Amino acid sequence: MVGTDQRIRPFLWRAERLYPDVEIVSRTDDAVHRYDYGTYGNRVARLANALAAADIGPGDRVASLCWNHHRHFETYFGVPCMGAQLHTINPNLPKSHVEYIVGDAEDDLLFVDPHERETLEALADSEAFESVQQYVVMGDEVPETSLDPVVDYESFLADHEPSYDWPDVDEDQPAGMCYTSGTTGKPKGVEYTQQMIWSYTMSTLTPQMLGITDADVVMPLVPMFHSTGWGFSWAATAAGAKQVYPGPSPDSADLTRLIEEEGVTLTAGVPTIWIDLLEYLETHDADISSLEQIVAGGAPVPESLIRRLDEEHGVEVLHAWGMTELTAIGTVAHLPPDIAAADAETRYTKRQKQGRIVPGLEFQVVGEDGDEVPWDDATVGELYVRGPSVTTEYYRCPEANAEDLTADPGGDRGGEGGEWLATGDLVTVDAEGYVTLVDRDNDIINSGGEWISSVELENAMMGHDTVSEATVVGVPHDRYQERPLGFVVTAEGATIDPDVLREELRERIRADYPKWWTPDEIRFVDEIPRTATGKFDKITLRDAYRDHDVETNLEPEE
Repeated sequence: MVGTDQRIRPFLWRAERLYPDVEIVSRTDDAVHRYDYGTYGNRVARLANALAAADIGPGDRVASLCWNHHRHFETYFGVPCMGAQLHTINPNLPKSHVEYIVGDAEDDLLFVDPHERETLEALADSEAFESVQQYVVMGDEVPETSLDPVVDYESFLADHEPSYDWPDVDEDQPAGMCYTSGTTGKPKGVEYTQQMIWSYTMSTLTPQMLGITDADVVMPLVPMFHSTGWGFSWAATAAGAKQVYPGPSPDSADLTRLIEEEGVTLTAGVPTIWIDLLEYLETHDADISSLEQIVAGGAPVPESLIRRLDEEHGVEVLHAWGMTELTAIGTVAHLPPDIAAADAETRYTKRQKQGRIVPGLEFQVVGEDGDEVPWDDATVGELYVRGPSVTTEYYRCPEANAEDLTADPGGDRGGEGGEWLATGDLVTVDAEGYVTLVDRDNDIINSGGEWISSVELENAMMGHDTVSEATVVGVPHDRYQERPLGFVVTAEGATIDPDVLREELRERIRADYPKWWTPDEIRFVDEIPRTATGKFDKITLRDAYRDHDVETNLEPEE
């Protein structure tokens, strides 16, 4: 056998040796912290020594309840490169979910941001936390807390050597872990081996995915506990790119300042961040000319947003789709040369789609009859994906493995190559291989036996100039089983009359879809509830409006 196992440490080695002076910038509560890859490598080694001194070794699990900053970034290499497993936990999760996740994972040590310690204080005495032997607060002092035993991060690292005898970790060794949001039941654990992260990182560096290079300045706004967020940390390090971490709860002023002062070229976040940023730029003098690309996903990306960022600021929006089970991103709406040279309407139409499969992955779209659907941009099927960065089983969850993972989604066409992941996403594919998300299988609306895509309705509504956010859910209906109910947040400063806006939205929908797709009611709200991962919380809306009566005289059209 030639070569070595595929593992994470060579990415760190390369950044330390070839880019020791490249900066890592981190916004904190009251300042901006700076150091370089040379110093970063020393601190990662000190962290590994500190973990070893705390009896953490290969196979142990280290958790983090943290946001985007340099100390959290140090755990991304310090933990897995010594053979342990980094388990990132979403601070936005309900306390009951955090309790379940820590107990299920049996975490041995837990890093926590000072702002998030109250969550752990409320849970630390529960049976689920019996495995946790040490708490480390991310800072240079320990605030008043009931956590025990507890130490601050800088003291945890103090007096440890800035070098470490890194082991030759097997590529099948679990390196990362994250739990799905649990919107349809208990959260499910997804483990990532060294090889899975290596494969995903190498794919990320290709031009057909994100094409990160050492000329880039990368600022991930996607939280680091989220799959897309951690992917940036490994890929930017492998490329030797400058990294900028925005810290907890950055607003538009913070983001524009970091973009301008640090020369950010690539960033990523959910569409609402960029909607807010555009509103901020309308009334504030800021220079974001260094910014070249924004990766957006997690919610429908309005074509109007893609157009404005392109035409007003010269920023390319890369619409992307991914899942925790894929290690992160699975499709990106890049334009090949022939489409990039096409007219603007063609380009924007393609950019609004979720995009084409990234290098290293394969996909099938399978209809209800078990056959692959034609690539006609119209026939809907469920998306199946497989590849070296795609999970093949959930942690301690055999019932989910049986339901969501299958060796063969439709007959014997799959052949060799491993199991397929049933994503639960309903999509179409066009002739060029662009995937368009129609809906989640549990979000699509069944009206009188006909299907209505909530995603397409949301895109149509968010295309209106005065709409900041919009979502649509199905509510029970005596005659039609379900009917669409819309929710709208108007843009800041919008002066349009609600009745006028309702009618304009209805006209917009009826122009492109059957009139029975039109929501029977559009409600205006101050904000749309969100899940812990920042997506629209349709479960909460459906529950809240389960007994809400909507009146309709519409008949499904032939």
